Amino acid sequence: MPPHHRIDDDANHGHDRNHGEDAHHQNGGHHGGHGQQHFWALAIGSIGVVFGDIGTSPLYAFREALHAAVGAHHFQEGQALPDIPQDAVFGVLSLIFWALLLVVTAKYVIILLRADNNGEGGTLSLMALGQRALGKSQNGIFLLGVVGAAMFYGDSIITPAISVLSAVEGVKLITPALDSFIIPITLVILIVLFAVQSRGTASVAAFFGPIMLIWFGMLAVGGIMHISDDYSILYALNPIYGVRFVIEHRVIGLVTLGAVFLAVTGGEALYTDLGHFGKSPIRSAWLFLVLPALLLNYFGQGAMVLANPELATDPFFNLFPKWAAVPVVAMATLATVIASQAVITGAFSLTSQAIQLGLLPRMEIRFTSETHAGQIFLPRINSLLLVGVVVLVVLFKSSNALASAYGIAVTTTMVVDATLGFIVIWKLWKWSPWLAGITIIPFMLIDFTFFSANLLKLFDGAYAPLTFGFLLIMLMATWRKGTRILSEKTRQGEVPLEVLIHSLEKKPPHIVAGTAVFLTSDPESAPTSLLHNLKHNKILHEKNVVLTVSTGDTPRVSDKDRVHVEQLSPRFIRVSMKFGYMETPNVPRGLAIARKHGWVFDIMSTSFFVSRRSIKVAAQSGMPLWQDQLFIALARNAYDATSYFQIPTGRVVEVGTQVSV
Repeated sequence: MPPHHRIDDDANHGHDRNHGEDAHHQNGGHHGGHGQQHFWALAIGSIGVVFGDIGTSPLYAFREALHAAVGAHHFQEGQALPDIPQDAVFGVLSLIFWALLLVVTAKYVIILLRADNNGEGGTLSLMALGQRALGKSQNGIFLLGVVGAAMFYGDSIITPAISVLSAVEGVKLITPALDSFIIPITLVILIVLFAVQSRGTASVAAFFGPIMLIWFGMLAVGGIMHISDDYSILYALNPIYGVRFVIEHRVIGLVTLGAVFLAVTGGEALYTDLGHFGKSPIRSAWLFLVLPALLLNYFGQGAMVLANPELATDPFFNLFPKWAAVPVVAMATLATVIASQAVITGAFSLTSQAIQLGLLPRMEIRFTSETHAGQIFLPRINSLLLVGVVVLVVLFKSSNALASAYGIAVTTTMVVDATLGFIVIWKLWKWSPWLAGITIIPFMLIDFTFFSANLLKLFDGAYAPLTFGFLLIMLMATWRKGTRILSEKTRQGEVPLEVLIHSLEKKPPHIVAGTAVFLTSDPESAPTSLLHNLKHNKILHEKNVVLTVSTGDTPRVSDKDRVHVEQLSPRFIRVSMKFGYMETPNVPRGLAIARKHGWVFDIMSTSFFVSRRSIKVAAQSGMPLWQDQLFIALARNAYDATSYFQIPTGRVVEVGTQVSV
């Protein structure tokens, strides 16, 4: 069952991760069947939003994989080997080529893009599908969703740090004198990037696609210019070279595999942003532009390194002539800022969805566009991400060092996606277990192999996203468990609603004009605020609404299914209101829909009664003391419910209660 929500200190609600450019819903998406005139606009838009992360991987992926294969110590202080083993270059490129084909193209583009939840994708959408498929057996599925969501936050911190840092490091090619300014320049760019988030992405979103279109063109041209350096590089298309390298070099091969994974980070965005652009535009952009450009660039880097081993210290920037260094570095910086922007706004929307699903306390959400509902800004998350990114840049100091921290978060998310995908294919699509198995298990094995390879970097930096993810999982678990305990203790003192109504009919208190709306998570029990109003004010309104707000397992709920009205007595109405997990609950607007059910709603004659709880630690709690204290701290810092539910502040009456957990 979807969670019910109180409009007090344990209320939780929000909407799904999205990258701010809700093109899917503004252009018709695949719900309304967008016309041909919108198709290429959506495809170009997806290039700017969906592929920013994976599109900037050539800056560091081949370099890091080659350094892992040959030995990073050979590349220190610009000293490259006089010759680089051909099998290392072939092995690395073969692994990159087949990783892009299997992990991104086959798994995400061909299979998982079909697993949409009413047109929406992403780990939490996949979790909702898995819960629907398994019915009551949801705990394991829910945990997988929490792990996937937590790890995405790790990715949200590392992506801006490594992407912008790797681009700015190109200034060393302009003049070595700028080397000492790399960290300060990176920090300035990142601080400015986070500072402008409050303005929203609408003003710059239109430029994302065209700029990334130019970027992918640069990638392709840079690669084409150097493939002729050594045509033998095309042998790397053979998967045997990659497999043989890993088997023959064992530990070094596995470490190399972990670095190769850098080439596919961002691949999960194909599925996550499904709802924004639709399947066909994303598939077309990937197959006809992004994938060819990436492969041409990687093979160009490989051919250049075979012909000129001394350029292996920074193969990406060395693809381009010296005179082009300034525009290439500028373009790379712009591309990495766009890639970072997509991940940051993704973290905003994922947080909103986590709030709606009861994983996090309420936070302030600002809408930065009047027409694009998905463009949101969360001040608290923005500040936390900035602190995390700055700490990573200062701590690791180079994209080379950060590469060790990168990957583990994304591999974890990909393992979660594959596992949930198997459940959906088997149970929801009704495929036979063996057919679902042979379809998805090979990809699970690949994901687990990459995950194991990235675990080897645990003490080199992979501990950073894992630690961050673990803290978030602990925080989500504490909030969920605390709200459940709080709800159970609250219900112990509640009176059945039917009993209360019957009692009030027999002996009615003083009746006053107007309508009172009492919110509760338990529609069968009398709301605490109603009982306190009767006890202390000794009055009853002419019309009383017992309202329950719940979150559905679909991204959106249509207006015809939004509200259900049940007349309990001449003075009492029970209203259940449902929102999708991508929607922001708007209680007044939802109540206005109830007019279609025969109930006349006038906001100016309505009072909303809100319970504001003061939470104390109980003598005997269901959680350890430290967890109690954490939950109370989270509850105290939860965003004001009145504003979050978009209820006019002048119509709210707060009733204070004290509860122990």
